Amino acid sequence: MSDRETSALPGAHFAGFVTVSEAGLRGMITLRGDLSSDAIAGALADVTGLDMPAQRCVNSAGDMAAAWMSPDELLLMLPYDQAGAMAQKLAQALAGEFATVANVSDARAVFTLQGAGVFDALAKICPVDFSEFDQGEIRRTRAAQVAAAVWMSGADQVTVVCFRSVAQYMFDLLSAAAAPGSEPALYT
Repeated sequence: MSDRETSALPGAHFAGFVTVSEAGLRGMITLRGDLSSDAIAGALADVTGLDMPAQRCVNSAGDMAAAWMSPDELLLMLPYDQAGAMAQKLAQALAGEFATVANVSDARAVFTLQGAGVFDALAKICPVDFSEFDQGEIRRTRAAQVAAAVWMSGADQVTVVCFRSVAQYMFDLLSAAAAPGSEPALYT
């Protein structure tokens, strides 16, 4: 089990042509069910204040975001200390619906990549066409051999979510991809 109240790699940071940082503790809730259901969309809006995101998109407001992960899955991201109560509220709002809510905060690690070359770095390890990737979009993919979600969370900024059990591998992988090299710029 993970050490609660401690992120996967506290303070991990690498500065290359892109800066890679472990983002610290993040609250994350998986909501599974029929995302086209009015009941699920209503519960999401009532409890979080967020609308249902479109396919492969993230809706965010303040420190909360709802990410479309698949036709039957959302990932809610929020402050770590609010995740337990939010999961409980969502579960209560969805009582009687064919849906599940799980607080997965302690099972995930989050990294932030910052810099003009974020897509050059990610193109080295992810099979995604980043030339068609806009702010507010998210993709589930692989980073080398690791399952990951990649979210364009700001201008020249990408958030990467992976399983906590592979956090050190992911940090090392992202750092190697962000190290200066002789590769031509693909997406700048």
